[in-house]
Amino acid sequence: MNFEEYLVSKKIDSEAFRVAEPALWNEWNGLFEAMSPASFTAQKLYLINPLRRKYLLIVTEVAAAPKVSAAAAARPVMKPKPKID
Repeated sequence: MNFEEYLVSKKIDSEAFRVAEPALWNEWNGLFEAMSPASFTAQKLYLINPLRRKYLLIVTEVAAAPKVSAAAAARPVMKPKPKID
């Protein structure tokens, strides 16, 4: 996992954060590369939420496939028998 993927998992817009505060982004990126994600989270726990509020990642959801009812999904599909001449 890299730093940008970590920020997405924390719902932080990495690009907006990098543009607005490049020095802090670079510092955190270096720290993240030097330690595990769990250690980084423990170290920056109280700083992540304010950062998330400033640079909230807006996720657009992809339209889901139409739902099939349970009764329709449970029915077997009958295939016609092949004709032998």
